[in-house]
Amino acid sequence: MRLGESVAVFGFPLHGLLATSGNFTLGNVTAVAGIGDDTRMVQISAPVQPGNSGGPLLDQAGNVVGTVVAKINAIKLARITNDLAENINFAIKSSIVTSFLEANGIGFRTGSLGAETVSPPDLAARARGFSASVECRS
Repeated sequence: MRLGESVAVFGFPLHGLLATSGNFTLGNVTAVAGIGDDTRMVQISAPVQPGNSGGPLLDQAGNVVGTVVAKINAIKLARITNDLAENINFAIKSSIVTSFLEANGIGFRTGSLGAETVSPPDLAARARGFSASVECRS
């Protein structure tokens, strides 16, 4: 991924409040590292909420290039900076995810859809086709 590259996120944010069929948002790679220059992550501007974690980060060709993991705590940051941060969100790079799976003997498939740009509605449809909501109950 490159700085400024367009990306898309699909997930199931705010379970019980928003659509159960999933949500799709667009944004950009705003930094090629995460908090503290963590190179395992990318920072994205695509809006995410609790429940987006684990969802795919897609490039414009529909390739999964990361997995959404976090958003900055805007309230805590506002207490420190006196400013309300917007759309500071993070995804783990796909290379880190595949390394973890390999190290733990977990099988997976990879492929490439190519480099041809796909329209946002088609990206959303592709993401919906391989995404599922997972809920943990105690």
